[in-house]
Amino acid sequence: MSGHRQNGAGAVGVGAPLEIACDESGSDGENLTGGNTDVFAHAGVRVSVTAAADAVREIRHRIRSPAEEYKANHLLREKHRAVLEWLLAPGGPIHGRARVHLTEKAFFVVDRVVALLLEDPAEAVVLFRTGRRAFGADGWTEFLQAANELLRVRGGGQTGASVALFLGTVDGLRRAHAGTQAALVLERLAARPDRAEAYRARLTEGSAVRIPVLNPLLPAIISTAAYWSAGGRPVRLVHDRQNLLTPERIAWIEESARRDGIALEEVRLVVAREDPRVQLADFLAGIARKVASDELNGHGDPTLTVLLRPYVDPASVWGDARSAAVLGLDIPDPSAHAAG
Repeated sequence: MSGHRQNGAGAVGVGAPLEIACDESGSDGENLTGGNTDVFAHAGVRVSVTAAADAVREIRHRIRSPAEEYKANHLLREKHRAVLEWLLAPGGPIHGRARVHLTEKAFFVVDRVVALLLEDPAEAVVLFRTGRRAFGADGWTEFLQAANELLRVRGGGQTGASVALFLGTVDGLRRAHAGTQAALVLERLAARPDRAEAYRARLTEGSAVRIPVLNPLLPAIISTAAYWSAGGRPVRLVHDRQNLLTPERIAWIEESARRDGIALEEVRLVVAREDPRVQLADFLAGIARKVASDELNGHGDPTLTVLLRPYVDPASVWGDARSAAVLGLDIPDPSAHAAG
């Protein structure tokens, strides 16, 4: 599923803004099909600076590592399992005060390419859930890579090369697997070369370069703001510095959120090691990415998954049905949507 909550068009937040500290884990930029991770996680934590500092101090005391800056990997080591469980458990320092938005990267690629060419989210679920079975591992990987290359800002080679690659891949797969639900969706994708060409042309002209559609960080930030402002109260996001978060892109995030009725007052960048709240968000994002990835790949830790579930944002972007059920995500059933 994908998307975010809305407070209603033009909603105006009431009261002092909530300050939410944010960080991410699993960023590979626009390389979603050949990167180091298969899950992206973006966490938001609502705690005071004092409470966060106390929690970080307690974690350092319990782990007793000489490292100057602690990261999620410290907590994920087996010898520190008790500290990890304490952090996530009811009664822990962030329980009921934190949320994490998950993105299954392969599904995000499918969702974005279908949105570009068909503007039908249900078709993305159908293609993702049936395409992997119909095309086989090699064919599915070929499709994902071609879609990734089509959409990425820094790609495409010569003008039109990524469009030709994508359309050729789609045509070959739909012919080889004719009659399947996935092939029917590919047929509709193949019928919209105009949209693919127009998209690449906009990138060449430079009008869309500043807002990459394939980087999950930007929509995750908007979804985080939507979650915390769901009651209409304005939010201010305090975020770890990222190269992607240029002033132009921050302005785009704020404008997009407000246009959707989300009471996002501001996105402010800070240095993570100087703000203990952001350090807690970093811990949660890294832990969630690892736990969710393990579930996605069929070797999850039941105890950690149960502990993580209360933190997972139901608006996460996820396509795999089995792991979604375990993580507590309610995603659409493609059998309920007739592809054709």
